[in-house]
Amino acid sequence: MQTLQHWMFLLLGTLYVVSIVGNVLILFIIKEEQSLHQPMYYFLSLLSVNDLGVSFSTLPTVLATFCFHLQKISFDSCMAQMFFIHFFSFTESGILLVMSFDRYVAICNPLRYATVLTDVRVACMGICVIIRSVCMVFPLPLLLKRLSFCKANVLSHAYCLHPDLIRLPCGDITINNIFGLFIVISTFGLDSAFILLSYVLILRSVLAIASREERLKTLNTCVSHMSAVLIFYVPMVGVSMVARYGRHAPQYVHTLMSLIYLFVPPMLNPVIYSIKTKEIRRKLCKILLRTKY
Repeated sequence: MQTLQHWMFLLLGTLYVVSIVGNVLILFIIKEEQSLHQPMYYFLSLLSVNDLGVSFSTLPTVLATFCFHLQKISFDSCMAQMFFIHFFSFTESGILLVMSFDRYVAICNPLRYATVLTDVRVACMGICVIIRSVCMVFPLPLLLKRLSFCKANVLSHAYCLHPDLIRLPCGDITINNIFGLFIVISTFGLDSAFILLSYVLILRSVLAIASREERLKTLNTCVSHMSAVLIFYVPMVGVSMVARYGRHAPQYVHTLMSLIYLFVPPMLNPVIYSIKTKEIRRKLCKILLRTKY
């Protein structure tokens, strides 16, 4: 893709700017707006911090590749980048899970919302999500370090991903494959199943509401989260399907899917929440008008 490097840099640079500025604005608005100091927005803050982490973990090598034409990375730097990319991916899945629990309690048990989701419990849930991600990702660099890399060590992307790296060693990668499958099922698999379950229970509760207007109003509070879930899981499933069943597809297809998976969710999440959340939208308009005048 060398002939497209300048265009790729322009595209990815735009995505980075939108992602970083958007998520920083979300964090600033939630911090400044007293009415947003609620569990749902605490989780949204955590999601924005995580999206910033995703952007900054890929930024160094993407800039080096497409802007400065540097196409080498040290092994240890590659391991560190792989760790952070997968750590933030697993963390985002966990955050989306706790956000679905927040919506479940708010809709199915609204009278107990304040007592169930206290500040202490919200903090504990966030810490548990982070600890789980560290425990899942920490063995990956150790399992790769024990192998010998004797092939042409050429990566498919401008950043280091575990599925890409395990194609390079000469030794037996059975343990790496089994552990990789285990962490995917125990994080993405379980999280998506529990998110689906929470929305089944939410839908059942909403259908019990007599008024059509009230049903739509209640479901509208879940639109932002449902959109965030879809833009995270759909590209991830697409990457997995292309990697497994599209081995004969052109290389640019694999590259495009990996770019969508890592760059689109951090960019779209702040956009979606800014459009669908009235308080954030109002505060954002005030900031823009103040800047204009």
